Amino acid sequence: MKVPIEISELRKNADGDTIKELADFVESKLQSVEVEMTGSAVILSSEEETLPRSYVRTLLRKFLHRTELGDFKVIAGKEGAFIIKLRKIATQE
Repeated sequence: MKVPIEISELRKNADGDTIKELADFVESKLQSVEVEMTGSAVILSSEEETLPRSYVRTLLRKFLHRTELGDFKVIAGKEGAFIIKLRKIATQE
């Protein structure tokens, strides 16, 4: 099973080490998963039938919190993908 994580907005707004740290963090927490990095995505590949989606989402949120990237959020995308997206900040008038 493959789970893509769309990181294009994270790549634009964070430094290059952040993407590598994300891949290392997920790989250290999910031992049965291989992590591939492409231009705009990190792809989690597993031999197992399913990956626990709620756990993967929680790991992504923990990573954003630990690296003090609170301006980003994790949302569900098409076909089982996750998207790390910049939060829209509400302005008061």
